[in-house]
Amino acid sequence: MTLLLEQAFNYHGQSVAWGCIGEGEPLVMIHGFPWSSQSWRNVAPWLARKRRVFYFDMLGCGQSEKRAGQDVAASVQNDLLAELIRYWSLDRPEVIAHDFGGLAALRGYYLNRLRYRKLTLIDAVAVLPSGSPFYRHVREHEAVFSTLPAYAHKALFAAYIQQAAHKALSEEVVELYAQPWLDDVGQPAFYRQISQSSAHCIEEVQSLYAPMDNDVHLIWGEQDSFIPISQGKELATLISPNSFTSVPSAGHLVQEDAPEAIVSTILSS
Repeated sequence: MTLLLEQAFNYHGQSVAWGCIGEGEPLVMIHGFPWSSQSWRNVAPWLARKRRVFYFDMLGCGQSEKRAGQDVAASVQNDLLAELIRYWSLDRPEVIAHDFGGLAALRGYYLNRLRYRKLTLIDAVAVLPSGSPFYRHVREHEAVFSTLPAYAHKALFAAYIQQAAHKALSEEVVELYAQPWLDDVGQPAFYRQISQSSAHCIEEVQSLYAPMDNDVHLIWGEQDSFIPISQGKELATLISPNSFTSVPSAGHLVQEDAPEAIVSTILSS
């Protein structure tokens, strides 16, 4: 199944797609890059049995607006999160965040003064060093990557996201994640996201890390080659989580490798 995003939020003249399922205490799910809210499709329905689950596509991702000259830096995404939480009239919601979504949640807490009932971070972008040789190449040659032949871009994307998972992704899953990035708007938007990633957005908030005033839980894939589990443990020393769950046989994309581990941890914590 896929999640439906039938609502739109106007963020400073830009359309942000979102959806909501279930009933109960509010829970906000924040995806990472280059994924979309569809990364929660195997998790959200289980949590929606006891919670009202909100999900959205970050600016420049998924079904949300993409356009030339768009500012999609990490500093924008936490401001978007803060405005969405106000728009939904949520008071201290539970939050689950993956990858760059984790950075948005952390920046939201320490910089936007958002407060959560509980925060679960999954293989989060959170501490330095960050980035990869691929990211550096894109930042230096964004125009070249943005105009790659469509077949080359599609193959590069498929290879990139497969590296994020420990288990082989099916063609159907690769297509689900690739589809928003394949047309004439999506392809440059993909490389725009990478080119605007900045260590400064991590450095700015990392210096503020301290224990939170809410429960915090970390989940990390033991085979994560993007953000190794050693960085998860470093983050744990800075924010003192209530629990740290390492997931065997899972890479960076735990939602695909072991969604049941996420559901189990959320429901038992």
